[in-house]
Amino acid sequence: MGGGATGPPSPPAEGEAAKTFVVDRGLQALGFEFTRVTAGEVAGRLPVTETCCQPFDRLNGGVSALMAEVTASIGCYVASGYRRLAGVQLSINHVGPARLGDVVQATATPIQLGRKIQVWEVQIWRIDPSTSERKDLVSTARVTLLANLSTPQVMKNYEEGLKKFSSKL
Repeated sequence: MGGGATGPPSPPAEGEAAKTFVVDRGLQALGFEFTRVTAGEVAGRLPVTETCCQPFDRLNGGVSALMAEVTASIGCYVASGYRRLAGVQLSINHVGPARLGDVVQATATPIQLGRKIQVWEVQIWRIDPSTSERKDLVSTARVTLLANLSTPQVMKNYEEGLKKFSSKL
C-alpha cells in the first residue's frame, strides 16, 4: 500500500481564499466523487475515463486498488475517532472489467473494528447510471489498517474539514 495513511491536504496559504475541501487529492483528481462518509460506510463513484484506464480501455487495476485503500482508510479514520492510521495490507481480487465510459461505485464497510486493528471490505461495482443499480462486480478487497495512532496537530485541520464535508453528504 502506498505508504500508509491518507495525508491531509495542505491548508490554504495565509490570505488565500479557502478552497473546496478535498478528501483525497489523488483519487479525486481522477474524478472520484464521495457520496457517503461515515464510520460504518464510505462510498463514492468514479466515471471510467481515459485517465484511469489501461491501454485496452479497461479500468486500471491500480486505480481500483487506490479506491479500495482510500475509502477504507477514510472509514478507519472516522471510526477511530479521527485518529491517525497506517495501512498494513491490501488484498484485492479483480473479478470483472469496467470499460471506458462505465461508472463504478466503491463501497467500504468495516469487517472488524478493533481498538488497534481495523479490517475493511471494499466492493467496486459497475452501475447503471440511469438507475444507480449495481450491475456487475468489478473487484473486492480487504484492507487491514493499524488505527489509533497519535495524531499530529497538523491533521486537526483535515479532521475539521472531513467532519464538515461528511455532514453535507
